[in-house]
Amino acid sequence: MLKRVFWVPDPGRTRLRFAMRAVLGISLAVAVCGLAGHSLTGAVTGGLAALLALFTVTDATVRAQAVTTALLPAVGLPVLTAAATLHDHPVARDLTFLAVVGAGVYARRWGPRGHSLGVFAFMTFFVAQFLHATPGQLPELYAAVLLSVLAAAAVRFGLWCYERRLPPPVVPAPPGGTGLARITTRQAIQATAGAGFALVVGQLLSGQRWYWAVGATWWIFVNTTSRGETLVRGFRRLLGTVIGIALGLVVALPVHGDPAATSALAALCVFGIFYTAAVSYTWMMLWVTLLAGLLYGLLGVLSPGLLALRLAETGVGALGAALAVVLVLPVTTHSVTDAWIRRALRCVHACAVETARRLAGAPDADPAPRVAELEQLLARVRLSVAPLVHPLNPMLGRKRRARHVLDLLDVCAREIRALVAVAADPEASHDTRLATACRRVEAAVEALTEGRDIAVHTDGPTVTEPALAHVHGLAHVHGLERALAELARPLRTPPGSPPGSPLVGA
Repeated sequence: MLKRVFWVPDPGRTRLRFAMRAVLGISLAVAVCGLAGHSLTGAVTGGLAALLALFTVTDATVRAQAVTTALLPAVGLPVLTAAATLHDHPVARDLTFLAVVGAGVYARRWGPRGHSLGVFAFMTFFVAQFLHATPGQLPELYAAVLLSVLAAAAVRFGLWCYERRLPPPVVPAPPGGTGLARITTRQAIQATAGAGFALVVGQLLSGQRWYWAVGATWWIFVNTTSRGETLVRGFRRLLGTVIGIALGLVVALPVHGDPAATSALAALCVFGIFYTAAVSYTWMMLWVTLLAGLLYGLLGVLSPGLLALRLAETGVGALGAALAVVLVLPVTTHSVTDAWIRRALRCVHACAVETARRLAGAPDADPAPRVAELEQLLARVRLSVAPLVHPLNPMLGRKRRARHVLDLLDVCAREIRALVAVAADPEASHDTRLATACRRVEAAVEALTEGRDIAVHTDGPTVTEPALAHVHGLAHVHGLERALAELARPLRTPPGSPPGSPLVGA
């Protein structure tokens, strides 16, 4: 876990800049709230709004990010109003909270913007419970949210917009579908059911801090698709909370809410959240838990008992998420993994097509964007396969198979990058073997994804064998072909299975 955080490459130091900008933006937001004369409640609300504006907005272009950031208050303020107004009406408050959970997850069907607005809506309701906001505090909280989002936007889009110098990221669209076949619809129902369980059991544990359980369920569903992903994320959240509470006993309790020390440690926690989020959910949760402890210290309510209650509520939330993904409209790990692997292979096919067109002299042929898309798809495959390769997975055969598939897909990506680089050389257009190789790769991927046999040309007689079982003879793409040939074994559907069966098996 330490190696993943501190030894993972950070090209362009993007993670470092992301974290440092967050500290600057959130610090500015809190300072503006202080200068405006807001109370501690207002400053905490503003700090959270700035954190979300800097953390959750992930649109592909800077312009789209700015639009999403501007829309955050339009979603958050009505939710904040509902949360504060229903403070003394538990039943209506709880039903509204569950509705926000369901709507927030369902909004992911509209891509990064829907995801960002859904998270902001949920966290606005959550912070109202955290601070026990009342209708009388609403004007101050409105001002805090607006000022903080503006401060965060000034830092992100004005002072330090490093994204303007980066190529826009390729964000693969999630698997589609309609009705209950759409994963976001199923997840919205699952999240609502899990949050309902967490809300009821959480209130049995504590009538004051029950929202921790609902929050744990919500965040476990964020950025997950399948049952396995959700279970693994729940485990990591619980582990991060345990470590964070242990640190809270050592760090947050002795501070006793001292403003200077708490501010410095809170800045460190913010840096840790943003720096580790991309590589380790466990580490991110460690920093989130420590930051929550520091905030409770500022509010004067931090104690060992409160930290123990947070652990218990987090466990309830994780259990709620686990029950929901297992019992309510489950989305299996294999079905999701199969969909992403098929898309990655189709992208390899598209890379080969564009490379062949480039070699043929087509002026508009450019395989580079396809290579970038392939990198993103492989990252999504790794996330989807993570439950199968997790150390706690007892199914050793499937674990070995999943690791083998990941290794071979990495080889495919490396070899297709090399092929594209060679094709970029003007001299390559004179080598007809490359164009032939690209066409063979196209045919091989088509056969692999369709589960059919192909005629394999060898130095000897032409033979008909299972797809990609023995692909030979193309000097410039032999590494890619060998990887595809090996993929035919772990990905081949069982004998007698109809076309379209999961590549990774049942």
